[in-house]
Amino acid sequence: MFEAISLLAWLAATSGAPVLAVDPLTQPITTSRTAEWLAPAPPEKIYGNSYLVGFGGMSVALIDTGDGLVLVDGALPQAAPAILANVRKLGFDPKDIKFILSTEPHFDHAGGLAALARDTGATVVASARGIEGLKSGRHAADDPQLAYGGSWPAVTTATRVMADGEVLKLGKLGITAHATPGHTMGSMSWSWPACEDNECNAIVFASSLNPVSADDYRFTGAAGAPFIAAFAQSYRTMDALACDILISAHPDNAGEGRYNAKPGACRAYADRSRQALAKRLAEEKAGAAK
Repeated sequence: MFEAISLLAWLAATSGAPVLAVDPLTQPITTSRTAEWLAPAPPEKIYGNSYLVGFGGMSVALIDTGDGLVLVDGALPQAAPAILANVRKLGFDPKDIKFILSTEPHFDHAGGLAALARDTGATVVASARGIEGLKSGRHAADDPQLAYGGSWPAVTTATRVMADGEVLKLGKLGITAHATPGHTMGSMSWSWPACEDNECNAIVFASSLNPVSADDYRFTGAAGAPFIAAFAQSYRTMDALACDILISAHPDNAGEGRYNAKPGACRAYADRSRQALAKRLAEEKAGAAK
């Protein structure tokens, strides 16, 4: 990346021709699923003060507190300009974004945070382990996906650590942090009330709960034991949450369009992960027995 920037500077200096600057914080990360994840989708009102400003395969939420805006997740690095464009399409000014909440320190949900924080001046908020990952721009040493390698733009602007159950206050709105580890040890889900015509719904933006890993990782190994326990903790959390409307980090995991407003959506979300983890553990044990 830095070699490319140096080449552009040299071309500008020697040719006199105008050269478009390369933004190091929005350089694309491309995978086999990038086109699916970043499929264009119009900004959409969910309920009351809450909106979607993300994509067909990747959720990004916007909350209007009346005293400033809150963004949830940042998708891939190259997604940042489209996210801000969707905020503007709803009639909001991105400079009014005061906080950006993170669900997990992985490139697909955190890759765009550095650019979004820089362009809005917002404070990035996550769990303690989440902030560690966001500041490093790399997988944690114990991450089941560590062997995939790769990195994303590190967050170097203002950050805030929140603990499980802590409430972020902005204006009259309170947004509650819920530790939901398993997919990563730093994963955090967020909930808040959205009201319309004197009726309020509890919205939950859930972190990923899918038990996926690099090919050689084993959840049945010694390193996997804390993650199995973490998933169990997260299932209990999701089962107990007040949850009228579920947004999941990847919309297809919510089980119903871009969000799920069916009764029991959060419990069903946890149940799908329970089943996937049980299947994964059974497969690993069967493979080890051969």
